[in-house]
Amino acid sequence: MLDSTVGQTVHMKTEQQIRRPIVVFTDGAAKGNPGPGGWAAVIAAPEGWVREFGGGLPHTTNNRMELTGPIEALAHLKATSGRLAVYTDSTYVIRGISEWIANWQRRGWRTVDGKDVLNRELWERLWNLVQDRTDRIDWHYVRGHTGIPGNERVDEIANAFALQNDPGLYEGPIADYGVNILDIPSDTGLPQASGNRSSASGKNKKPFSYLSVVDGVPMRHATWPECELRVKGRSGARFKKALSAADEVEILKAWGVRPGERGA
Repeated sequence: MLDSTVGQTVHMKTEQQIRRPIVVFTDGAAKGNPGPGGWAAVIAAPEGWVREFGGGLPHTTNNRMELTGPIEALAHLKATSGRLAVYTDSTYVIRGISEWIANWQRRGWRTVDGKDVLNRELWERLWNLVQDRTDRIDWHYVRGHTGIPGNERVDEIANAFALQNDPGLYEGPIADYGVNILDIPSDTGLPQASGNRSSASGKNKKPFSYLSVVDGVPMRHATWPECELRVKGRSGARFKKALSAADEVEILKAWGVRPGERGA
């Protein structure tokens, strides 16, 4: 069994334990985006040990915290052998590490538009940790705020650190853990990229809703005129069309807003 560090190689494992991956849930949050932020990770080892950990920064962004979660988890597990199953509700993290990063490197860390890749130092650190592992890493997408126990818990931890609250981190046997960390949906594939949702990059698809943030307060609108009326002439206002409920979650998360907060 992994000891309390959840970071030492185990030499005696059952055949079933060898087949099962180490389960990792990660998340990140920022209040204000940029603003105070937090990251979280929960590691569940096949031997039946769980460790929660996380941290925060006084001024950061949601995407930086989303990246920090898996970075810290992989760094913590660097000396632990075994296949990893990493679960996150960030399409930014999964698409970045599995689809975009090779092209960024080929272009000298430039985007397709010729701009500098944001958060390059974090992407490089994550990439190096992935490359250093000899065992496979499987990246899984889970929808945020849909009742998935592991995702709900890392969201709670990350937001607690962003607010400088104590999340009450757990470390101990999975049998005594109050979260059903292994209750994971069977479908963990990425949602369809927004650029492929229609023949015109989603422009011709009927919107699910319109979202706006004015003075830090989010709101959902049924029509564009309603949304436009709220944001027009307001300094710093943000707005965007959502094509589905999942799209809403992704947009709000990128803005550092939790669904359900003050009108969202």
